[in-house]
Amino acid sequence: MAEESILDGLDPFDLLDREADRVHSLFTSEPDWYRSSRCAGWTVRDMLGHLMGLEDYTRANLDNGVGDLFRAAEQAGAVDVVAFNDWQLQAYADVPTDELVGEWREAQVANRQELRARGRHGSVDTSVGAYPSWLQTFHFAVEYATHGDDIYVVVPEEDRRERSAWRVVFGRFVLEELERPITVTPRDDLVVVQSEGGRTELSPEDFIEATVGRLPDAHWLDGRLRKLLATVP
Repeated sequence: MAEESILDGLDPFDLLDREADRVHSLFTSEPDWYRSSRCAGWTVRDMLGHLMGLEDYTRANLDNGVGDLFRAAEQAGAVDVVAFNDWQLQAYADVPTDELVGEWREAQVANRQELRARGRHGSVDTSVGAYPSWLQTFHFAVEYATHGDDIYVVVPEEDRRERSAWRVVFGRFVLEELERPITVTPRDDLVVVQSEGGRTELSPEDFIEATVGRLPDAHWLDGRLRKLLATVP
């Protein structure tokens, strides 16, 4: 059982605002839309379509419509995560980019406001059923932070330490939520991971990248621990 107390002092609504606003700054700065992202085969423009799809999912969370969204995807032949992502990308592939940026921003701000209004005691519909709205907002903040890094958003130097700190804390929470057989202990500038295979020390940045499946293939972390630390499909 994940201990929610480890999240004390963190405001997921502020964190989501911050991460989403960084992405918006990139999208409105005349980026190279054809630049490759860290997601294999995806450009910055593809990421815009994916994040529009994320806002569709968020709206389904808020409107109790996740089942309807998944049924529509299944009817289109999208029966797994990869196919679902491709289905969403195709839905927005032909929308003029400037227009899509505006649609994304409008949807994203409205969704953020409604999540904030539900606060710590509300709930949303998700792929795993009813779930606390404030915890789901943390997940969305992680999505924006991860995909922001994927498209090389600028994070001011003075914000990086705090940003890493909350991502380590929430990564630890999700691993507890998933009941992974590991113990994670942040310690100074290290994250200590204790597993059946022994003790492993990671930098906060490498721990974060491991939890979101972004460690490079050449990283020394062994495959079994990679799987235990990964919190995304």
